[in-house]
Amino acid sequence: MNDTPNTQPLKQRLRGVNLHLVGMMGSGKSSTGRPLAAQIGYGFVDADAVIEQLAGRSISQIFSEEGEESFRAMESQVLNAIGQRHSLVVATGGGVVTQAKNWGVLHQGIVIWLDPGRDRLLQRLQADADKRPLLQTPKPEIAFDALLEARQPLYAEADLHLSVGEESPQQVAERIVGALPGLIKNPEDPNAPQTTAD
Repeated sequence: MNDTPNTQPLKQRLRGVNLHLVGMMGSGKSSTGRPLAAQIGYGFVDADAVIEQLAGRSISQIFSEEGEESFRAMESQVLNAIGQRHSLVVATGGGVVTQAKNWGVLHQGIVIWLDPGRDRLLQRLQADADKRPLLQTPKPEIAFDALLEARQPLYAEADLHLSVGEESPQQVAERIVGALPGLIKNPEDPNAPQTTAD
């Protein structure tokens, strides 16, 4: 992975701090994370894929066989392990923000909320609802709205809130790269302000 002259100074300024992409299922965390990592010379990790690899089962299977609580415990363990590494773009699961202990790891890096909005998310999720265990109900739209309402205040704790339209993952990644210089905490000023990019 070659750093371009434009991104090399940014990578140096980041000093290995991980970037955590958060947001609802279907918000494009994995598809955006790959080009973002490539643009800044970072590695990319999909936390859900790591869980599936370690468990030898799909997320849906873990939910149906062991329940959400067991899955959340695995998710926290994987996030902690990822947090021991550096220079990573991490695509997290949609519910990672619901466990208070996970924020200790998330806030060690920069947290970026990808927010395509309710209608766009629902449209995307209809295509692969069978892979979304929390939507396996007779009325998935109602279940989705309840999840979104509960999680939005948690996502709002991110360092960057990025409202996403119909851009390609590459374009979203470019917007994040453009916003990163304003998010890098100055060692003398650990209380960097939150930023919104609409």
